[in-house]
Amino acid sequence: MAIHELFAYLCVNDTAKAIAWYGEVFGATEKFRLTEPSGRIGHAELDFGGTTLMLCDEFPEYGIRGPLSTGATSVTIHLHVDDADAIVERAVTAGATLEIAVQDQFYGERSGSFRDPFGHRWNIGHSIEQLSTEEMQRRYTEMMKPK
Repeated sequence: MAIHELFAYLCVNDTAKAIAWYGEVFGATEKFRLTEPSGRIGHAELDFGGTTLMLCDEFPEYGIRGPLSTGATSVTIHLHVDDADAIVERAVTAGATLEIAVQDQFYGERSGSFRDPFGHRWNIGHSIEQLSTEEMQRRYTEMMKPK
C-alpha cells in the first residue's frame, strides 16, 4: 500500500465564515467550494501555503457534526509558521479563544494553542532549536518528574 497524501478535513457549523476566518488569520486561499442549492457547503478546499485543508458544513442526517455541536474535539491541528506569536495574536484578535499562551517548549519549538470560533483546536509553532529524540525524551522526563 502506498500513501501519497494526508488531508485534514474539518466539519464546521458555517463553512463560508470559516473560509473567511482562515483566510484572515492564516492567509489561506480558497481553491474551490461545492455548494448545494440550499446554500450548504458540501465540500471546500483551502490552500495553506501548499498544503490543503478540506472543510464542509454539518450534515447531521449523516452524523457529521462539528465541535460546536458535539461540545468537544479530539483533534489538534499543528501548524508550523514563521512567527507563532504573531499568528496566535492575530487569531485571538479575530475571535479565537487562547488555550495556551505562546512559549518556548521542551521539544524545540515556540508554540501556543487556541480554539478557533468553529471549535477546532490549533497548535501554532515555529522551530527554535533542533533536538535529537533522546534530548526531547530527557527533557520530557525531567519535566514530568513529580515536584
